[in-house]
Amino acid sequence: QVKKQCDQKLLIRVKTKCVPCSLNLDTQCPAGYSKITNGTGIPDCRYYLEIKTHTLSFPGCRHRCEKEFEQPECCQGHWGPDCMGK
Repeated sequence: QVKKQCDQKLLIRVKTKCVPCSLNLDTQCPAGYSKITNGTGIPDCRYYLEIKTHTLSFPGCRHRCEKEFEQPECCQGHWGPDCMGK
């Protein structure tokens, strides 16, 4: 039995929105993603507050999230929707 389908595993990574670190404990990842950071997340961003005519910038935190995705792909030498072509 020759293997015709060689699916590729892809790891998709995203970061949540930058918010005050004290509010980041409860931040959820998008549906289907797993949170890979703990606690308040990573303090590597800035968030902005508009007050009347000024925009203030503050250091904030965000979480990293990831999801494994399997992309269907035919093995070398095979093609088509069912990978039967040679």
